[in-house]
Amino acid sequence: MPTDIKTQIPFTASVVDEVSIRVVVDSFYERFLPAGDHPHVIIEHVGRVPGRHMTTLAGEWGLSLHLASAANGARAQYLLDFGYTPEIVSRNFDLLAIDPASLDGLILSHGHRDHFGGMNGFVEQFRRRMADDLSLYVGGENVFREKWLKEKDVEPMSWGAIDRLSLKAQNVKTQCCNVPHDLGDAFTSGFIERQSFEIVSGGTMVAEDDHFTEAERSGKLVLDAHEDEHATCYIVKGKGLVVISSCGHAGIINTAKTAMAVANVEKLHAVIGGFHLGLAPIEYTQHTVDELAALDPDVVIPMHCTGANFIGMMRERMPDKLVMSNVGTRFTFRG
Repeated sequence: MPTDIKTQIPFTASVVDEVSIRVVVDSFYERFLPAGDHPHVIIEHVGRVPGRHMTTLAGEWGLSLHLASAANGARAQYLLDFGYTPEIVSRNFDLLAIDPASLDGLILSHGHRDHFGGMNGFVEQFRRRMADDLSLYVGGENVFREKWLKEKDVEPMSWGAIDRLSLKAQNVKTQCCNVPHDLGDAFTSGFIERQSFEIVSGGTMVAEDDHFTEAERSGKLVLDAHEDEHATCYIVKGKGLVVISSCGHAGIINTAKTAMAVANVEKLHAVIGGFHLGLAPIEYTQHTVDELAALDPDVVIPMHCTGANFIGMMRERMPDKLVMSNVGTRFTFRG
């Protein structure tokens, strides 16, 4: 079973002077947005791309984020997740003029197609322009298992699996981070502990394949417990912890609390990404907002699968903390 976070403390995480998070893929793109303003984050939207007026950024169901940080004069960049299709992530990556050679690594939050679907095509297109010693950081071996979709009265359908052999052929090394992993500036959370009221959600199924329960070993399809999901985090000097939850299947409160515990940081500065509340009951979403309010982040940026109910509740409860996202937007946190 995954390592308990209590055995992982203390974890000495790096501190950065600033971190920028650029939305490469998400569902929504609006070209004409007013300039963003917030006391805790610099917001830069993208409208017309100079010299590329015959094309536009595109959205799809999925998520991909470009991460860039600076600490003591040194800089580091990662691409976190890859959207659903290679066409969209590669198109937007190019339009945003992100240099593939600048990437220090790739990170995959978990093994769902709307996060890994564009990965192999992206790597094939840009691999020659990326560093020779490129690594993909994943949350554990379970990320490579085939995932299945199961709906009522319908036979299960495969949602596919990551093509590990293709990555190996492209000379991309895989590093499994089921415990917290220091990337030199960012860190990954390791296994997200389940210690709050939240339940694991997501709907996918997994079959028998070196797993942990009798039901799984019997060959039946069972609900995916998402042990492979991990968060990507930064500690910003003088401001606190920035937690990026690409989907939050284990719960956004569990995710934030795990990151705070393994980094031994009490101040939560920002919570960003997918919180997987789109289909959650109203009471459950309200409970999440209550618990998030108790954690008191300075900034909350919902994306992807978070859902309209959560955003509406945030507008009523914590409007000063809520920041809306858009494909192409860059959010910068500075110490």
